[in-house]
Amino acid sequence: MTEKIKILAFGGSLRQGSFTRALLNSTLEMVPAGAEIEIFELKDIPMFNQDFEADPPEIVKKFKERIKASDAILISTPEYNYSVPGFLKNAIDWASRPYGDNSFEGKPIAIMGGGGAIAGSRAQYHLRQIFVFLNGHVLNRPEVMVPFMHEKIDKEGKVTDEHSRARINELLIALVAWTRQLRH
Repeated sequence: MTEKIKILAFGGSLRQGSFTRALLNSTLEMVPAGAEIEIFELKDIPMFNQDFEADPPEIVKKFKERIKASDAILISTPEYNYSVPGFLKNAIDWASRPYGDNSFEGKPIAIMGGGGAIAGSRAQYHLRQIFVFLNGHVLNRPEVMVPFMHEKIDKEGKVTDEHSRARINELLIALVAWTRQLRH
């Protein structure tokens, strides 16, 4: 039997009723065979300060450990001001520092998200640029960009749009396959 692929997932929104968190939660309902998903909460990660990168706060140490222990990464993000939410970039900065201790090195990474008419695409492309430098292996397809998310998630935070659910499922299956391919 093949070893389970461990996917660490985290999101780019702190809002209680976050739509991108609903996307993450939906992944727990559709975990592909041979995989498991853990969602990590970023809300307690402090602002990055290079003075403390050699001995970061405990929550940062835990985040880095979870990334390193995972086989793949899944990020769900909204778009703020044409880019990545600041606290998500902050968490990525902590996890990739100090130089030489980049937790994302060689990790397969999938990105999903959404928003308004263009569905958070600019934030996703900025994340792709960030991970080029961090040597993360971002999955190119399928792209999961959910437009008008407020119309596709109910009051309980459940993704109700079948097309969006199908795309998320395709992304998870592709991430597991990509992770296995990169291992060989």
